[in-house]
Amino acid sequence: MSKPIKILGIAGSLRKTSYNRGALRAAQEVAAPDTTIEIFDLDGIPIFNQDAEKPAPEPVAQFKARIRQADAILICTPEYNYSIPGVLKNAIDWASRPYGDSAWDGKPVAIMGASPGMLGTARAQYHLRQCFVFLNMRALCRPELMIAEASDKFDEQGNLVDQDTRDRIKKLVTALVAWTRQLQK
Repeated sequence: MSKPIKILGIAGSLRKTSYNRGALRAAQEVAAPDTTIEIFDLDGIPIFNQDAEKPAPEPVAQFKARIRQADAILICTPEYNYSIPGVLKNAIDWASRPYGDSAWDGKPVAIMGASPGMLGTARAQYHLRQCFVFLNMRALCRPELMIAEASDKFDEQGNLVDQDTRDRIKKLVTALVAWTRQLQK
């Protein structure tokens, strides 16, 4: 039997009932028995300030430790103003600092995102992929998962109620696990 895979899930939204948090919870539910998905809440990560990076604030140190303990990363992000939310970019920046001590280096990563719009976070996901190049993250190319018209797929508490979307999330998680195992060889 293969070694269990530990995935760190990160939602790019702080809203408790966000579609993206709901999509991460659904990923936890559909993950294979040999896969765990732990969700890290970005609430509490301070605004990046290079003057405060040594030593890192405690929430940042915990975040970086969780990234390093994970075999892979699953980011689920909304799209704000055609890009990634500030809270997510801030967390990405903190975990890459100080220069030479990036927790992201070499990590397999997959992206999904939910939005009430028709493009379902496509632009935000492509901006994230640009960040991954500098961070030396190993982005999963396919399947792409952009959850459009999310208000029809989630209930008022942010829980996923659409079976097709649940099936697509399962395919993404399965592909991320396979990608992670391939990179571990």
